[in-house]
Amino acid sequence: MTVNTALRDYLLSRRTVTAPFLAGPGPSAEQLAEMLTIACRVPDHGKLAPWRFVVYEGKAREVVGDRLYGIAKANWPERNEEQLEFERRQFLPAPLTVGVISTAAPHVKIPEFEQLLAAGNVAFNLCHAANALGFGAHWVTRWFAYDAQAAEMLGVGMGERFVAFVHIGSPQTQLEERDRPDPAALTTYWRG
Repeated sequence: MTVNTALRDYLLSRRTVTAPFLAGPGPSAEQLAEMLTIACRVPDHGKLAPWRFVVYEGKAREVVGDRLYGIAKANWPERNEEQLEFERRQFLPAPLTVGVISTAAPHVKIPEFEQLLAAGNVAFNLCHAANALGFGAHWVTRWFAYDAQAAEMLGVGMGERFVAFVHIGSPQTQLEERDRPDPAALTTYWRG
């Protein structure tokens, strides 16, 4: 294989644009379909496709916010109105959010952990796909990925779990480079 300089340079400079800095326009239906197609191009032992997507767009984002507000208010009655309003805005201002759900289940040959990793790879590939089509993406989980009532409201079924909510939109800021880990400090060579 030859060196793909453009891909290498992208991977060396990839950045997350956080949700507060994502706005419309969001991807079209065709662009989203392409992003989801790219997202699915991951290692998948056994060809199980142990993931699925839930898309939150348009007015549905406001309904999600109202419901998260209600769940948060019931869970944490000590929170003030400003804190609860923060929960109402979780799926705003990004014009579109994709929930990535792991559907990992017992299998005779493929451990559930490998299936979960495949779903995580799907989430990261979705971020790459959004960037490839000129959008910004922000992968988050937050409390509602782990709260049973909130996760069910957001679309998780029995035995499933969220691995990501990927907010997608048009970047409204240029991000500065940040410090990155030193791979040499994180690497050892096994010598037997």
